[in-house]
Amino acid sequence: QVQLVESGGGLVQAGGSLRLSCAASGRTFSSLVMGWFRQAPGNEREFVAAISWSGRVTKYGDSVKGRFTISRDTTKTTVYLQMNSLKPEDTAVYYCAARDGITSTSAPLYTDWGQGTQVTVSS
Repeated sequence: QVQLVESGGGLVQAGGSLRLSCAASGRTFSSLVMGWFRQAPGNEREFVAAISWSGRVTKYGDSVKGRFTISRDTTKTTVYLQMNSLKPEDTAVYYCAARDGITSTSAPLYTDWGQGTQVTVSS
């Protein structure tokens, strides 16, 4: 099992930026894919971004393309989500997730999840 700890959430004004981090520990797969999802009250969990083990493959949800960037450090155990031009509709709890295998946008395919970090964007 992989333990995931998110950090970096907070309150920001519309148009501002935040960077989320997710540190993985415990059992680490040789092909650990990491992703970010978010969930606002009353909404389903939504795919935000994912990155392959190598970092060469990235995927983004339509609502964040061009504004958010996912990356991972050279140790492969920390993933970042740089969020720019934030909008009030980006307000949600952001979850880091991990899986072994191909880069996926589907939440049920991820096996390990963090506790989440709140991002609030004020208008």
